[in-house]
Amino acid sequence: MGDNFFVDTNIFVYSVADDLDKRAVAEELLMQDGIVISPQVISEFVAVTLRKRILEPAKVTEYARKFLDLFQITVISGGTIAIALEIMTKYQLSWWDSLILAAALEGSCSVVYSEDMQAGQVIEDRLTIVNPFAFKG
Repeated sequence: MGDNFFVDTNIFVYSVADDLDKRAVAEELLMQDGIVISPQVISEFVAVTLRKRILEPAKVTEYARKFLDLFQITVISGGTIAIALEIMTKYQLSWWDSLILAAALEGSCSVVYSEDMQAGQVIEDRLTIVNPFAFKG
């Protein structure tokens, strides 16, 4: 595994949200090199920030375009879906979390940063879930 790490949607949402403690942690994390995301992360960011009215539509578009420029984007392929199905069954995870984890594996990531998954869990002996907010604020 390389030095790549996957960042889940909740980190991106916190980077623009009102919770200043979580925002600071998210912003610091997003300044690092080696970030990998999937189209799912961008899609969820757009949906959440619009639905919860965290950002105006023009700002949502601006951020989504920046994500495309700044971060490595994995491709969701048939292979990714097959891996996600295996993860979902083996680890008893939701479909959407399994798809995130499959994309992280395909993106040569060793860590997934997420507040929504079980921190410390190791997937396929090579991908560790880390909650970046666990020791903050």
